[in-house]
Amino acid sequence: MSEGIILKGYSGFYYVQAGEKLWECSLRGRFRLHAQDFLPGDRVKISPLKGHKGVIEEVLPRTNALVRPPVANVEQVIVVFALVTPQPDRNLLDRILIQAEAAGVNPVVCFNKADLALPPETDAAVELYRSIGYEVILVSAKSGQGVEELRRVLEGKTSVFAGPSGVGKSSLLNAVHPGLQLKTGEVSAKLRRGRHTTRHVELIPLDGGGLVADTPGFSSLDLPPMQREELSRFFPEFLEHAPQCKFSTCLHRLEPQCAVKAAVELGRIDSKRYADYLAFLTEVIEQERRY
Repeated sequence: MSEGIILKGYSGFYYVQAGEKLWECSLRGRFRLHAQDFLPGDRVKISPLKGHKGVIEEVLPRTNALVRPPVANVEQVIVVFALVTPQPDRNLLDRILIQAEAAGVNPVVCFNKADLALPPETDAAVELYRSIGYEVILVSAKSGQGVEELRRVLEGKTSVFAGPSGVGKSSLLNAVHPGLQLKTGEVSAKLRRGRHTTRHVELIPLDGGGLVADTPGFSSLDLPPMQREELSRFFPEFLEHAPQCKFSTCLHRLEPQCAVKAAVELGRIDSKRYADYLAFLTEVIEQERRY
């Protein structure tokens, strides 16, 4: 048997990269009732048939799996948002960061359309997430700014692009990997949001080594299952202040003598990020009550 990686699944077939060959594979009978469990990025063992056709015989253990986008064995998530057109949805950005970190995947924040943004918009967004500790890349698929830096970040790793429609994920991949010619779309002037151009998840081999997935855009995202006490660990800027809270179980919401709330009031923690935390906390508590 040969070992390879599923690049995509389409119409009941799975396209597996094994060595220099791309195999069109079907599932062994015992797997067919669980076809939805096979994701791009899964490492599999296949039995070759005639030509470039084969059968998936075994799925190897995963290191991780994302729900949205549905990809397995990911090393990093490139969280792509536009600085303008459309304006970045910080709530959604923070949700994606939590999803990535909960899955044990390193997030990299990538702000596109730098050529259209004014310096105050650029500086505020970039400096906020850099100050928290995230790696941030400022790019323009149109002008080429930052494209070489993004190419180096992708080299030799399995990555996914995640973010809403219209932020230029496909355009960035076309810039990073000339010749892909992925379909791109414009932002609707009426709705101020992007049109979906990517319809399925597919891992694309890059010239410099590594795999990257261009994924369908989305405008909403549920938080991963967790206990209410766990949420604050996904806000790195809370960590230096939380030990000074009066209560070790402080949720940084209603408790007295909360060092995190004090840091927000002093401007040491971004008030919008803290507002997102409170909204997410309410959501997590509601999830706990349902289950």
